[in-house]
Amino acid sequence: MPRLKPGTIIPTDEEDAAITAAAALSDPDARPLTDEEWETVKPRSRVGRPPSPTPKVSTTIRFDADVLAAMKATGPGWQTRVNEIVRAYVETHPR
Repeated sequence: MPRLKPGTIIPTDEEDAAITAAAALSDPDARPLTDEEWETVKPRSRVGRPPSPTPKVSTTIRFDADVLAAMKATGPGWQTRVNEIVRAYVETHPR
């Protein structure tokens, strides 16, 4: 069980049953799932952007302050532009 915040009050089984019964009376759509229904529940698939077939690699690199400032001044996406510049260099300068 996860660690609970201080002061969290956990209802007793009787209190939980009373809460569930009251919810069922006030909102018939809020009924708890049966064990059989829980068996049919599928885990939620991945949320968000799908994984890239060519994921980026995080690294640390040092730039002169003026070079970095100039790249950042180009606005959002500056890291992508730096990647494109380095890629163009790599493609035009064989190893």
